[in-house]
Amino acid sequence: MQGTHDSDKRKLLSCLSHGAIFFSTTFLSIGVPIAITFISDDPVVKANAKESINFHFNIWFWGILILIPSLLTFGLLGWVLFPLGYAIHWGLTIWALAHCFTKPDEPFVYPFIFRLL
Repeated sequence: MQGTHDSDKRKLLSCLSHGAIFFSTTFLSIGVPIAITFISDDPVVKANAKESINFHFNIWFWGILILIPSLLTFGLLGWVLFPLGYAIHWGLTIWALAHCFTKPDEPFVYPFIFRLL
């Protein structure tokens, strides 16, 4: 997938796609990878943006699944599950960013997520 695309631009756009989750975990942060999908013609950047969008969907899905038992146990289960969820969420995102910096010609694939796109 190397092609004739600019490596620095590829790193920047791929890292922006994955790092957008740090802006917020709301619907606003998914706009960055969606916009990058439309403006970039680089296949690696598009693959990273799609993977980032799928990761956003997974974060929301698992967040809701963690929220439900937390509410049912009056927040007791949330004290364990929410920190664990954030550690996994941030750890996977940092791993994706490190991958984009070290191997810009390969799209990153998050492990253990379901893909809608």
